[in-house]
Amino acid sequence: MRILLVEDHLELSRWLAKALEDAHLTVECAMNGADADALLHTQEYALVILDLTLPKMDGLDVLKRLRARGSKAPVLILTARGGLNEKVQGLNLGADDYLAKPFELAELEARVKALLRRSQGNEAVTLLCGELSFDTVARQFSYAANLMSLTPREHAVLEALITRRGQAVSKEKLFNEVFALDDDANLDAIEIYIHRLRKKLEQVSAGAVAITTLRGIGYLLEAR
Repeated sequence: MRILLVEDHLELSRWLAKALEDAHLTVECAMNGADADALLHTQEYALVILDLTLPKMDGLDVLKRLRARGSKAPVLILTARGGLNEKVQGLNLGADDYLAKPFELAELEARVKALLRRSQGNEAVTLLCGELSFDTVARQFSYAANLMSLTPREHAVLEALITRRGQAVSKEKLFNEVFALDDDANLDAIEIYIHRLRKKLEQVSAGAVAITTLRGIGYLLEAR
């Protein structure tokens, strides 16, 4: 899932991005409010992590403009501002959660996972497709209770498919969720990861769970 991290402190931004990527999330970063607003105007994100004190445009203004455009993307506010009034103002403008600095990384990851589950309509902790399961808290795939070994990109593609199990997902949709804007990749990369996933699913399930290609439509994860 692709996340926009809006944080003007370079060292903190890099640290948070690395931690989120280790949790199998695709992260794009913006260092000021104006750049964040421009990205949010043209791109879709599963979640926005938004600092309030930003150069060029305040975080609350970014949030206000986002909601004015009708976006329902969940927003987690990160800020050193600890005042109750600003917290209430952010929530009233449409923020979904609020975390004051300094914070523990484990708490941030837990809040991010909870927001993503709710936004995707997946309140269940475990998603199933046949005997293939995805633990949305631990963010791990397993088949018949055996953990699967996946690369971060393979994990991202399979997560996008299992969260929409039973539905066709276009190559463009997969690409937008798996790759960040500055990644050096094209649509053909999705075919590579689909091919690798098919081999791994065949090895563990002997064809019981497979990825089907629907020509001109996309890819479908299904239990046979």
